Amino acid sequence: MLNVVWAGMILISLICALATGKMSALSEAVFSGAQNAVELSLAMAGAMMAWTGFLKAAEAAGATSLLASILRPGVRRLLPGCRPGGKAEQAVCMNLTANLLGLGNAATPMGIEAMHALSEEHGGRGVSRGMARFVVLNTASLQLLPTTLGALRAAAGSANPFDILPAIWITSALSLAAALTVLFVWECFHG
Repeated sequence: MLNVVWAGMILISLICALATGKMSALSEAVFSGAQNAVELSLAMAGAMMAWTGFLKAAEAAGATSLLASILRPGVRRLLPGCRPGGKAEQAVCMNLTANLLGLGNAATPMGIEAMHALSEEHGGRGVSRGMARFVVLNTASLQLLPTTLGALRAAAGSANPFDILPAIWITSALSLAAALTVLFVWECFHG
């Protein structure tokens, strides 16, 4: 479906450029946009490598395990069906740790692993409350350090890419609270 949308946008821009006689401006915009996309990709790749290296160093120093152990009591409350010390609990804690550090790319494989482990612990019988709650936690993505957004802002020339931290903390906390509230209300009515 998305391919149809993109194809439609390209076709409409070609028709408009032909109708207004601005084909050269369209060609220039296409090549300029492509160059900007490559430059942004390279800047993002460098920033993501730096932050992934930071996460690996933090993991080797035991910082991520420490953060995961701090998160463990909250995870046990939010995911009561999760076996204490089990594979699912470990994967959920590591996923939340990566999300807190703003490393969405690193969080994705851990999230998939957590969902598989939660499914195994539930016996593979449909979707458990723990799985639904984990999806909400993962999607809301509470972030302390939004590294990807900081890297994007730095690549776009921001003088202080992390000056938005208070706004990120407030909005991510509010979105998580709202999502959990809706989930808990839904669970009350759908037992």
